[in-house]
Amino acid sequence: MNIFAQRESNVRSYCRSFPTVFHRAKGSMVYSESGVEYIDFLSGAGALNYGHNNDYIKQQVMSYLEADSIAHGLDLYTSAKEKFLIKFYEGVLIPKNLDYQIQFCGSTGTNAVEAALKLARKVKKRAGIFSFMGAYHGMTLGSLAVTGNTAIRSGTIGTSNNVTFMPYPYGFMDNFDTIGYIESVLNDVSSGIEKPAAIIFETVQAEGGVVVAPIEWMQKLRALCDKHNILLICDDIQVGCGRIGPFFSFERANIVPDIVVLSKSISGYGFPMSLLLIKPELDIWEPGEHTGTFRGNQLAFVGGKAALEYREITNLEQEVNVKETFVKKFLTEQIASIHNKIEIRGIGMIWGIDLAQFEDANLTKQITSQCFERGLIAERVGRNDTVIKILPPLTIEMSTLQKGCSILKEVFDECLISKGNERRVTVV
Repeated sequence: MNIFAQRESNVRSYCRSFPTVFHRAKGSMVYSESGVEYIDFLSGAGALNYGHNNDYIKQQVMSYLEADSIAHGLDLYTSAKEKFLIKFYEGVLIPKNLDYQIQFCGSTGTNAVEAALKLARKVKKRAGIFSFMGAYHGMTLGSLAVTGNTAIRSGTIGTSNNVTFMPYPYGFMDNFDTIGYIESVLNDVSSGIEKPAAIIFETVQAEGGVVVAPIEWMQKLRALCDKHNILLICDDIQVGCGRIGPFFSFERANIVPDIVVLSKSISGYGFPMSLLLIKPELDIWEPGEHTGTFRGNQLAFVGGKAALEYREITNLEQEVNVKETFVKKFLTEQIASIHNKIEIRGIGMIWGIDLAQFEDANLTKQITSQCFERGLIAERVGRNDTVIKILPPLTIEMSTLQKGCSILKEVFDECLISKGNERRVTVV
């Protein structure tokens, strides 16, 4: 029995799907101890938008370490934090005409979600929160309470207090007005549901199955919050930092949330880091009211500043647009055409292949397992894990992206060859 099975907790997860010992990584490739190479369509669940060991970011991190600079600083003023704040303010907020205060939270995204919920309740003096069916916001008690997956909440008592789940624009009749439904709940004095302090949402439900919210829906949600004096919290942890093209995923809807949650790729290098963007009038915290020992990850500040520079230098937003076009075309023409039960969803560099209509509950596991055997890492998400998620680094070389997609096509062809479908095509 190896040391992992012998001593690591049963809670371990990703390693069960990708059972090998990884040794090193570069760009969009990961290598096992035995030297086998894998194309990475997982990207640290969105924490590695700039790829593994990005040279530009790494050089700045190494220089910082070699200078014996501050490695841990709580929330003290440091040169690393100062440079990150200036770069983020001047390079992101000002050009986008956004006025936010920046709060550094604990090292993970779930802590920032906790802070957002806590602050919203403090500001509005209301206990309730509205979240959405299919949402995923983290695994600590507060963020778990606003996560829609009842399976991962089942073993935890008391997580759903003061949280009401509303319908996301997915899985209902085409003419069902989800915003209109929320409006009716708020207006009905007998609905049994009190006005919440905030509504928390994802512009793309990533773990929920790569479900993309329509622009008009997000605009109506913003207007509803304004009308009813409710704060709008955007969880941009996985699909922010350029994942869909623009730095913030809500930009495409031309809306401004009251609070924005960032984590994962904000540090640029996979370092733990999370933060809140807060409209200035909402920043009513008392000193130390939400704190944490590792809210001052200096290496994350260095990496985050370098990542913003790299994004500008390489015109990364345009790169994402080019690769989005390729992936969308490939999935539509090469994958969806295999069987009429396959549904494709996505935007930017996050895409999902939904196989929920197949009766075989193990189909997605079979496909991702065979992909792994052929050198491609891709995970399963969505309800009952019926969606295969494509989430490569934004920096992936086009040739590597094409190779990964080719592996995906080979596996799909083999796994679905017995399913039968009049729409099946062969692409030469």
